[in-house]
Amino acid sequence: MAHRSPILLIDAPSLYFRAYFGIPESAARTEDGQPVNAVRGFLDMLATLIRGRGADRMVCALDYDWRPAWRVDLLPSYKAHRVAPQGGEVVPDTLSPQVPMILEVLEAVGIPAVGATGYEADDVLGTLSVTQPGPVEVVSGDRDLFQLIDDTRDVRLLYVGRGVAKLDDCDDAAVRARYGVPADRYADFAALRGDPSDGLPGVPGVGEKTAARLIERYGSIDGILAALDDSDSSFAPGLRTKLAGARDYLAVAPTVVRVALDVALPELPTALPTAAADPERLLELAGRWNLAGSARRLVDALAARADA
Repeated sequence: MAHRSPILLIDAPSLYFRAYFGIPESAARTEDGQPVNAVRGFLDMLATLIRGRGADRMVCALDYDWRPAWRVDLLPSYKAHRVAPQGGEVVPDTLSPQVPMILEVLEAVGIPAVGATGYEADDVLGTLSVTQPGPVEVVSGDRDLFQLIDDTRDVRLLYVGRGVAKLDDCDDAAVRARYGVPADRYADFAALRGDPSDGLPGVPGVGEKTAARLIERYGSIDGILAALDDSDSSFAPGLRTKLAGARDYLAVAPTVVRVALDVALPELPTALPTAAADPERLLELAGRWNLAGSARRLVDALAARADA
């Protein structure tokens, strides 16, 4: 039986990166000068979402592996431009120390955060979206997660490309209106179009409109590849050559882009608390890191939800 209130599945890296770049470091520091702009912004985002969505459950998904080997083995260019010279992801020096701080605060509040070895936060979100009772609202600024939308299971994407206060509440119709493809075909569409931010080259000469037309006509990349092998199939002039030249890429790209739905995850206490799980610990962290305002707003949001 579906819950009347949704579960919020939070793409934590997406939100804390946005918080970091959205709030100046100079506006949020500890007494000894350490930036806490990402921590403050992230906690305020959670408070805004809890107040605005009427959710009774929440899980924050983490990147335990931001560039999984199984994806890189298939497509070496995957996120290659984001690899730091010493290895690992290029992350601002003043953001990295704030991630453990966020996790400590979440633990004190009582909001679960979970990741999985060998998988990205996207894969954790995908698995939770098919294993948690609906309604499900996935919160992210990552376009790849449009593929998780499923009207039949009441899974939506709250797309925060313009910020949490101006989120786009997206269902299948919204994806069709935006890109011309249904949500369950978004991954193949994205593979065709490419995405420089993830190191996906796409098919040279194939943009969004052509990619959408190809998906509409052939249904999937598998359908396109089958049509390439059919001498009776017709393509626009030059398009067959472009697609044939990208055959090796098209054979692996959908697997790279598709979010895993079968990640092994522990049992999680998803119910939002009505108050901080460890109020003394939260008070100590808020004092140490100059987070009193954001911590109070989050706790107040939990209490207001409980009262409602």
